[in-house]
Amino acid sequence: MNIWGKLNSLTSSAAMISRNYAFKSDLKIKWVRPEKIPCYKPAKSGDLQAMRPMAGTELLKDYRQSKELQSADETVKNMFSLEHNRRREMLENFREEMVKRVQRHDLDYGSMEAKLGLMTAQIRSLQEVMEKYPRHSGAKVHLKELIDKRKRFLRYLRRWDYRRFEYILEKLDLVYKPYPTHFHWITRKDSLRKLTDIHCEDIKSTRLQAYREQLEAQQLDFLAKKLENLEFIRREQIECKIPVTVSAEQIQVVKKQYQELQEKRKLLETKPEDQD
Repeated sequence: MNIWGKLNSLTSSAAMISRNYAFKSDLKIKWVRPEKIPCYKPAKSGDLQAMRPMAGTELLKDYRQSKELQSADETVKNMFSLEHNRRREMLENFREEMVKRVQRHDLDYGSMEAKLGLMTAQIRSLQEVMEKYPRHSGAKVHLKELIDKRKRFLRYLRRWDYRRFEYILEKLDLVYKPYPTHFHWITRKDSLRKLTDIHCEDIKSTRLQAYREQLEAQQLDFLAKKLENLEFIRREQIECKIPVTVSAEQIQVVKKQYQELQEKRKLLETKPEDQD
């Protein structure tokens, strides 16, 4: 083969490749790599609510029942409020609130429910820190350890006491998200295969639905024609005095189907008018 023959074969193969790529682009399937969600985000940890903002006028945990503060001056009350104290005091109030949601009695701080409430409060406070300081490596490591520990506790509780498991999820506003049993890489090739299958199924379902609607539109005319043909066949067989193959019952059945379908169509046509 000379050089011109080789050039012709190369150009033909290039044209085939370009045609294949053009066919792929006609499908209008676009794949975008999903955004990676960090492990400490609520979408991965399962926390439905963030840490609630504490009111600045709330008193510290140890001074809420103090009778002296009730009659004290506003300046003194401000000294024992959350607004004029450290963030640690606000976190203590939040931990106490989360534990009281699920504890068995007023002095319960060692049960699994109380531990899960305490871990949830710590997780949400650290998530708030990570939103402000994403490069805080120490908080990130501690937060990941707490999330993993809480998942282990929930997995154990889900196996041995499912009612208590559901109760804790409801009280703490959580969603249990276990780790996947089978890990697989997200690749462009596999994702495009799935998207193509979904696209083909959508085309198939839309065309089947359109064909169904077309047949249903022709159903009334088909029954009318069938009824006319059956009556003609029966009348001709009786006049020619040959065995009758079409009975009156068959004609009545087709006539009943025609009348029911006609009434159904009339109801469907009058419904939009009534709604207007």
